[in-house]
Amino acid sequence: MAMETVTTLIPYLLPLVVLPLSLSFFFLFRKTGSLNSKSSMIGEFTGMTQLGSQKFVIYDARMEKKSRPDPIALGELGQALSEVGDNEGGIKFMLQEMKSRGFQPDLVMYNTLLQSLAKAEKPCLARGLYENMAGSGVVADEKTLTTLAKTYGKAGWACDAMEMWEGMKSNGWWPIDFGLYNTLLSMCADLGMEEEAKTLFEDMKVSKYCKPDSWSYTAMLNIYSSGGNANKAMALFEEMCNVGVKFNSLGSTALIQCLGKAQRIDDLVKVYEVSSQKGVEPDDGLSRSLLTVLSQCKGEDANKVISCLKQANPKLVSFVKLVEEEKTGFETIDKEFKGILEDVAVEARRSFCNCLMDICRNRDLQDRAHELHYMGTDYGLYPGLTTTCGLFETINAKRACKA
Repeated sequence: MAMETVTTLIPYLLPLVVLPLSLSFFFLFRKTGSLNSKSSMIGEFTGMTQLGSQKFVIYDARMEKKSRPDPIALGELGQALSEVGDNEGGIKFMLQEMKSRGFQPDLVMYNTLLQSLAKAEKPCLARGLYENMAGSGVVADEKTLTTLAKTYGKAGWACDAMEMWEGMKSNGWWPIDFGLYNTLLSMCADLGMEEEAKTLFEDMKVSKYCKPDSWSYTAMLNIYSSGGNANKAMALFEEMCNVGVKFNSLGSTALIQCLGKAQRIDDLVKVYEVSSQKGVEPDDGLSRSLLTVLSQCKGEDANKVISCLKQANPKLVSFVKLVEEEKTGFETIDKEFKGILEDVAVEARRSFCNCLMDICRNRDLQDRAHELHYMGTDYGLYPGLTTTCGLFETINAKRACKA
């Protein structure tokens, strides 16, 4: 069979998941295949198959006497091992194999492996590879530092991420991946790094290449809101309205929670109404924030919050009113509460129950709060408790009498 025929068939066989047959073609000409043909074929395996279990292909190439893999082939194989999960193995293989054959990994190969480690979220391995790269005398470029900064940022390695960022700025480089800004802003939001976030945000505003988007503003809203700085958060909200930045549920939720804690209910209503007009769909997080604020206020302020909550989750408002009525029986509450939980994501159910109990306590409905706690425990929201413990003896006794 002609060499060209074998090389041509490989891409068509691989998508059909006939890997054994494809490998048969590989071994058919492994003793006579040229460097170009073998490198091309390895590239096909790399791009179109899960190569992790096919390491014997690599070692077969390594042991080949007449036709040894070139640097491109080794780089392809090292990248493949990284992409399918064998990150450390892929890096060690490439570096050791190239060293044994007198090849020096270049900047392109290092950047390729660093990107694979970024996708796999392996910051430790990425730092180790970067140190190896620097020790080998290979000079980093903007792609290298962008990848490292993003990898460290996602891992919450603030010092390392900002060091890469400062290195880029000192060289006058702009990020290759503009998502880096938002990654670093999110990291700052998670770690409460307000000053660093403000610097990044201002850099984006003056940049010719990347302006703040919805996620950039959301990160800043999270930073100001989590720090309790309602004035700065509202000023940023007004700026979003003026420049026409798209709103999202995460930013609205953070701001509403901040304004609720500051008891700025009129501003809260304004934020909710504008968000609704801008097309923000209320989700569990937004409903929970409104419910939390409702548990912290009374009178006219409570009515204003209820008007927002009614638009976001009318079923929840009906349940709150049902809970507040003393005549409502336990079975009715239990049935409706179960319906509320079914509409809420599993991870949000306990916080909803906690908010509802707080509303009851705030309105001096202690027995109702205990009933909700009982129901929450019965539905597995509080795994450390059981409905037979002493805390719920009174409720169990009442249910037994009614039965």
